Order: sequence, then structure tokens, then C-alpha cells
Amino acid sequence: MRILAYRFSAFGDVAMTAPVFREFLEQNPDVELVFVSRKNFSAIFDDIPNLKFKGVDLDDYKGFLGLRRLARELIKEFQPDYIADLHDVIRTKILKKIFQAKGYKISFINKGKEEKEELTDVWNLNKKKLKSNIERYADVFRNLGYSVNLSHHYRSKSSVKEGIGVAPFAQHKGKMLPLEKSFELAKILSKTHKIYFFGGGKEETEILNTWAQKLPNTESLAGKLSLKEELQKIAELEVMISMDSANMHLASLVGTRCISIWGSTHHFAGFLGYGQSDDDIVEVKDLTCRPCSVFGDKECYRGDYACLEEIDIQKIVEKV
Repeated sequence: MRILAYRFSAFGDVAMTAPVFREFLEQNPDVELVFVSRKNFSAIFDDIPNLKFKGVDLDDYKGFLGLRRLARELIKEFQPDYIADLHDVIRTKILKKIFQAKGYKISFINKGKEEKEELTDVWNLNKKKLKSNIERYADVFRNLGYSVNLSHHYRSKSSVKEGIGVAPFAQHKGKMLPLEKSFELAKILSKTHKIYFFGGGKEETEILNTWAQKLPNTESLAGKLSLKEELQKIAELEVMISMDSANMHLASLVGTRCISIWGSTHHFAGFLGYGQSDDDIVEVKDLTCRPCSVFGDKECYRGDYACLEEIDIQKIVEKV
């Protein structure tokens, strides 16, 4: 039996699919999974048995006609039995209609949009923990008739554990500790541990290179490693310190403990790294306006980003 699954979103969201795929395929060894996503994500899935990764460039498949051509190509190449939509956005809704018209059974993710809107309502004082996104991915396969029992434990991929990773950046301001706080944190920790900085892009690389020059016992790996090499290095860390961002999920993939820092977002929305402990979450707990956003992309309701500005870095040091 062959299932064609796809998700084309941000790095962290795609990384969260990997532990689901691994445990699903282990529990259902008669299934072959083809996963379609962005080309540069392939290293995440390299060592998962019975999984074929198909990287695509979405710029090659624009509009309805482009998506119809993509569907035809995928059917011709893989001849799937079922379709699993792990994204459920306009692009994949169109793909779903195309596959349905060809007679395929399709299961798609329930993102819980209404629940998340209620959770992020700043006037809602009764915050409730929602189903994890990991379980929402698993539900897609359960709805196809398969049994999936997730362990919610990550697996270590290295017996060597040395140094602390610090990933101070996130895609949105609402998810990122002020840089002066992250620098001070690295300064304190570098007195007792080797610190490795993680980041990407020109601006982040320049900042982290400057930090490494200023702080002894630190090294910036930004812009120096392939994704495969980065995963191996994270696997060898004692602990990763990350925002609510992709590096938290990469730590989960390779079995490294992650101390995660949360601002305008909240783990109640279901995006805590797979197998990571609630005890390793750092947040300002007494702000009733949190979370005001699922993804951290909204302007601060108060205007002062107290959810990040009020975080005491000593609490992070103590968790290390």
C-alpha cells in the first residue's frame, strides 16, 4: 500500500512530520510513504525506512494548471493508493479536488482553527491545552484506517554530548527573545560550557559571527553547515536553547533536550517539540494576554512585548 502525503509550509512545521512518519511506518510495515515537500528539506527524512522524499519547487507549478500538472506527475511516478494532505491550505485544497476527481481516497489535517482562535483571544482568561500538531498529523493516517500510537519520546542519535547550542532567532518578533538578552545569556553560559550559535541568512550570520568574536569559548556555525551536518551537530549537543522555532524541532528529530523560550506564542497551541518536556519551557506565566498569536506574527496587543522583555535569563541558566 502506498500513501502520497504532502506539506509545503515552514521548516519547523515540516520537521514535525518526521517523528510521526517514523512511528507510523514502524507500526505499519506494509505501507510505503511518499512525502512531497520543498527540495531543501530532504535531509530531515533521510533515515526513515519505507519513506521516499520527493522535493519540488512550487514556482514550477503555479496556478490551477500548474497544480494539475503536479498531480498528474505524482500519480504517474508513484501510483499511490491514498492521499494524505498534511497542510490544508488553498494550494493543497486544489490538489485535493484534483485527486478526488480522479477517484482517490483523501484524508486531510484538521488544524483546529476555531480552537486556536479562541486560545489566542486576549480576552479569553480560560486557556486550555489543545491537541498537539503531532497528533493532528497522526489523525490524518488514522482517518485512512491505520493504527498510529505515538510514543511522544524522542530518540537520541548520538552518544557524544558536548556543548550548548544557542539559536536566538525566530521568523517573527513575537517569538524572539531580545538579542541583548540572548547575548547576555551566552556570555554567562560560556564561562562554564562551550557555546555553539545556530542561525541562517546573511544578517543572522553577521550578528552571530560578531558574538563569537566577542565571547570566548563560543563558535558560530551559522552559514557553515549543510542541513545534514547541522542535524548531526545538534545531535551531539548536551542541550539546545531555542525560541519557539525550527531549531526546537530539529533538536527533537535528533534526540537532544531543548530549553524552549516562548513569547507571544504558547505551547498550548500544540507546537512544542516532539518529546520535549514542559519543564524545559521558559515563559512569562502571569500575562493573561498570552498567547495572542499561534505563529508570533501579530503586533503586540500591549505594545511592549512584555512576554519577552520580562523573561529573566537566570531562569534559563538554572534549567541548564
